[in-house]
Amino acid sequence: MSTIRHLLETKGSQIFTIRPTESVLEATQVMNKRGVGALVVMDGRRVVGMLTERDVLRRVVGEELMPAAVRVEEVMTRDVICCSPDTPIDEASGILRDKRIRHLPVCNEEGKLIGLISIGDLNAYHASSQQAQIHFLNEYVYGRA
Repeated sequence: MSTIRHLLETKGSQIFTIRPTESVLEATQVMNKRGVGALVVMDGRRVVGMLTERDVLRRVVGEELMPAAVRVEEVMTRDVICCSPDTPIDEASGILRDKRIRHLPVCNEEGKLIGLISIGDLNAYHASSQQAQIHFLNEYVYGRA
């Protein structure tokens, strides 16, 4: 069974983070520059939250607040669910589905952030796996293997 470690080896473990004291304007500029929809909020080496596009829309834009005047810690999602690199991919997919979240930080045994996976990463993995299985079955059925 494939694990998150396998997915991170394929996708890479680049993570974009922000400090809780930064402004939402600075955070959104980082998201725009990097082409990502979420940042892991780090207080030193500790994951303290996530700031997503949805957080910005609901808690800043929807409340008509000025992004430059609002700190990330005021609007971030605080209850962050993390997984380990040894989490099976199907289990991670279930967490995202059941908790209705789109990003899942990956932390090692010591709690150190080592990666971030998104629902898009998992969808791409599942699509690739299904494509490979279809190819294998096609080869088996038609005797080309």
